[in-house]
Amino acid sequence: MLSQKPPSCTSIYEMCGEHSNARHTKTMTNDSTAPSLLPPDDDLDIIHPRRYETRVYRLNESEMLVRGAITDTKPPGLYVLDDPEELEIHQMQIEMKVKVPELKITSVQAGFETHPHTSCPRILDHYSNLVGLSIARGFTHKVRELFGGPRGCTHITALLQAMAPAVVQATWSMAVRKRRDDGVAPGAVDKNRENMLAGNINTCHVWAEDGEHLQEVREGKPPEPPLQVTERLIELGRKPEEWRVF
Repeated sequence: MLSQKPPSCTSIYEMCGEHSNARHTKTMTNDSTAPSLLPPDDDLDIIHPRRYETRVYRLNESEMLVRGAITDTKPPGLYVLDDPEELEIHQMQIEMKVKVPELKITSVQAGFETHPHTSCPRILDHYSNLVGLSIARGFTHKVRELFGGPRGCTHITALLQAMAPAVVQATWSMAVRKRRDDGVAPGAVDKNRENMLAGNINTCHVWAEDGEHLQEVREGKPPEPPLQVTERLIELGRKPEEWRVF
C-alpha cells in the first residue's frame, strides 16, 4: 500500500513526520553534461528535455524490486529570466515489488519530488490500485483504463508504461541467474529454456508464431547468443559457444 505522508512530504525516498530530522531525499540526476544516447545537439536550441530511468533488482528467486523515475526540465533562463540553472518542472517516482514468474504487483509506492501544482499529490493514493495487477499482455491497456486522463497523473502513467517492458526484460536476467546458480549455461537447450521462450511468442516480428526464429527453436537448433554477447566474448578472447556450454 502507499505510505501515508503529510502533504509537504510526497517523495517515496523521504522519511517524514516524527522522523523528519533524518529525512533523506534521493533525486534523479539532471546534469545536462551526463552522457546522452541522442546525437550531439550543441548547435540546436533545446527547449525541453525529458528523462526516464528504470532499474530492476532481484530480491530473491521469486521477487523483484522495480524503481522508476521521470523528470522534465526547462532550459536555463526560459521560465525564469536570467536564471543560469535548469528548472525541474516534474519529477515523479514509482517503486513496486513484483512476484515472479507471474509478474504480479504486490506493493506500490508513488511519489513526487517536483510537481507544478499543490494539488498534484492528491492522486498518489489512487495508484495503490496497481496492487494485484500482472505486468503481462494487456497491462498498458489496464493502466490507461485505471489512470488515464482525469483518473491519474499523466506523467506517472507514462512512467508506468515505460517501466513495464523493463520488468519483462528483467525476467530474462532472473532466469539466467537461476540457470547459472544451477550450473546451466544461459543458452543451453533444455525444457526450461523452452518455457522461457514461450513468453516471447508474437511479442514482435522476430518472435512471430510462424516466423523463422521460432521455427528454428522448434527444430531444436542451438540458439544463437545475442549479438552483443558474441561480440563481447570475442573481445575477451573467448568462444561464442560458451553461451551454450560452460
